[in-house]
Amino acid sequence: MEGVVANVNPGVCGFNCRIEAEPAGRRSVRIMIRESECTMVQKFSGLIEDISLKDLFIPLTKNPIFSAAEQAGCHLACPVPVSVVKACEVALGLAVPKDAAICFINNRETP
Repeated sequence: MEGVVANVNPGVCGFNCRIEAEPAGRRSVRIMIRESECTMVQKFSGLIEDISLKDLFIPLTKNPIFSAAEQAGCHLACPVPVSVVKACEVALGLAVPKDAAICFINNRETP
């Protein structure tokens, strides 16, 4: 297992960030969120630090990552919390580092 870095472009807010996830043991990951000007993401970053393998399988409504995002006041559609989950999975060897995106299509141009 080795550390991973994910750059997140959250969209219209323009508050890009950099998520660093590195193994902190056999079954946990240390998370650092850097380079975000969003005060909510900064607060979120301070609420999560070490994420365990078990944390990645806790249901959404009880998950410590999403609980911290809610406590920090992150917008419901903010992609940063789910990016943290994916970075943890990659750092633990549970997923491959593959880009993800949400792309909107202008309906007026669609036949």
